[in-house]
Amino acid sequence: MDISVVKQTGRKALVIGISAFFVPLILNMGFAFVLQRTVTMEPELHKSIIIIAAFQCMSSFHVIACLLADLKLLNSEIGRLAVSSSMVSGVLSFALLSLAFAIRQSSIGRNNFSLPFMGISMFCMFILTVYIMRPIMLWMVAQTHKGKPFKDSYICYVFIMVMSCSLIGEVMGLHFMLGPMILGLAVPEGPPLGSALVEKLDSYISLILLPSYFVFSAARINLSLIKMKTVWVVELLTVSSFCGKLIGTVVPSLYCKMPAVDAFSLGFIMSAQGIIDVITLQHGLLLKLIDEESFSIMALSALVSTAIITPVVKCLYDPSKRYMSTTRRRTIEHALPNAELRMLACIYQEDSTPPIINLLEVSNPTPKTPICFYVVHLIRLSGRTAPVLITHKPGKRSARTFESQDSDRIMNAFRLYEEHSSGGLIMNAFTAISPYATMHDDVCTLALEKRTSMVLIPFHKQFNELSGAGVLDNNPIRSVNRNILQNSPCSVGILLDRGTLNTNVTLSCKTSYNFGMIFVEGPDDREALAYAMRMAEHPNVSLTVVRLVDHNMKHSVHKDLDMVVISKCKIAIAGRKQHVYKEEHVKDSVDMINVIRSNSMENLYDLILVGRRHDSNSPLFMGLTEWNEFPELGFIGDMLASSDSNCDVSVLVVQQQMLGSDRMKVSDSSFNSKGKEESFSIVDMPRDDRVHPVAY
Repeated sequence: MDISVVKQTGRKALVIGISAFFVPLILNMGFAFVLQRTVTMEPELHKSIIIIAAFQCMSSFHVIACLLADLKLLNSEIGRLAVSSSMVSGVLSFALLSLAFAIRQSSIGRNNFSLPFMGISMFCMFILTVYIMRPIMLWMVAQTHKGKPFKDSYICYVFIMVMSCSLIGEVMGLHFMLGPMILGLAVPEGPPLGSALVEKLDSYISLILLPSYFVFSAARINLSLIKMKTVWVVELLTVSSFCGKLIGTVVPSLYCKMPAVDAFSLGFIMSAQGIIDVITLQHGLLLKLIDEESFSIMALSALVSTAIITPVVKCLYDPSKRYMSTTRRRTIEHALPNAELRMLACIYQEDSTPPIINLLEVSNPTPKTPICFYVVHLIRLSGRTAPVLITHKPGKRSARTFESQDSDRIMNAFRLYEEHSSGGLIMNAFTAISPYATMHDDVCTLALEKRTSMVLIPFHKQFNELSGAGVLDNNPIRSVNRNILQNSPCSVGILLDRGTLNTNVTLSCKTSYNFGMIFVEGPDDREALAYAMRMAEHPNVSLTVVRLVDHNMKHSVHKDLDMVVISKCKIAIAGRKQHVYKEEHVKDSVDMINVIRSNSMENLYDLILVGRRHDSNSPLFMGLTEWNEFPELGFIGDMLASSDSNCDVSVLVVQQQMLGSDRMKVSDSSFNSKGKEESFSIVDMPRDDRVHPVAY
């Protein structure tokens, strides 16, 4: 749990968090007072109804964060706001519950601990944790070098701290969980310590302790004690607290000019209940603040309410909708001549930096054709709950030194290139720490907010992996790339680097670079050609455009647009000897494969640009759909990337921005000719039994 996330979100999260705590608390406790004075009820319920009302208004950061992770909304705009707001309301709830439990414990404790003594004890535990245990853990982190595993002895010391805090709390008359929870707030989030704790404990807790605890908790529910008269009183308070949380969240959200659907989605998320609420109820039952009948009703209510909230939020809020556009074009093809080109590059590993820089160089950044370049280093979330987006400012060192060591080296390489770009390039750098399942949200949000025309992403396989026989179909980076392709608000380029772009010197020092462009038809090919034409303006780049012509192809709107782009290409390269345009006549997939082999397999080029999407019903692609090893690269890109081919050329696969209607059409079938998404990551036929068409 990273408290600093609240500071990053600002006053909006603070206001919503405070409102989501106090509004339901005041509303529900006021309603409970009215019911207590006007409604006849069981004596136990009459005595504890105020406490029940207060319990139902509590919220927990841990529950909301887990819900957001299950819904894959952690990186969304609503998710970040919910995480920060729940931290505020959760801390207030934790403080109120700790005070209430301490007061109750002091009144019924066997050792007759006074409330002032328990308050002093809690303060001393806080001092012990923050000023003694946390520095020890920070020292452990400092002793762990990058790439080295966290020592098992350090993990044992942390476990001893956990047990010590629990024992001290019990001795002082506090709840045994209070000390470990304070210690948890003091643990440095993220790797190496946070991730090491998750690695050591996650499986044991998730597979053994949590199921056992759920069974134990369910066993405490006694349905035979439940009376309908008590049920409707407690359920009235449940509905009242839910309405209070909804009002306390929605009203300030609407005041902050948030869309109504987003505000209500946030309200439902902030109303979720889970295991922390069950722990609170069980401790309240242990201290006799509530009776067993009320506990049973409230536990079942928490289960039912969360079961309802989850599908409602799924239906209400879809983060990908904000990336959709029906009219606004963010592409290179539709950009104004000599206008600033905005690009966003994603870096998963440090090895991807040189080819991206060299690709950036041949994109021809000059004062007359400037490039505004954004680079984001994507890091898997580990050892913390909330995702983080860090902005790297020149001259300022990141506070998260352990996680940002690789980021600093990557950003320094881009900064160095920016300094030598003669004013044609402006670079902005970010680091995004998030789970793989929602990592694309960071990329798409940056692309949307920065109004980029293209997102560059590295292919999930490195060059040395492609030369081997094994295929890692479960590579999570592949899923991230797929999600970016499906949701990106602009064009996307997938760079498959085979070493021809990964050089020790910049391309500007080369005498010549040979680039090839394979053009068939469609918007993706037009986008790739538009990018290739920008590269052709670079003095050290020679471009060869190979157009595959099928005279039997039916006339379409795409064909007219293709002819316009081709005409512009012919005019642009006319009279320039280093650039070549030629047409190859093909009638089926065999002809097309032969042409591609002759123009690429013999390694004539340093980089080949191709479009991603083509008509699978076209005779040129008939039969290729059954052999698509990498659907995210399209048919032609898959031929060039397949390990069955002899191609040693780097490939850039381009997908033009999908408008809203186009996105809905391809969302289920863009990675599989049969429309089954699961075949994206699993190859049904054993690799040794398959022969790629290129091998024929």
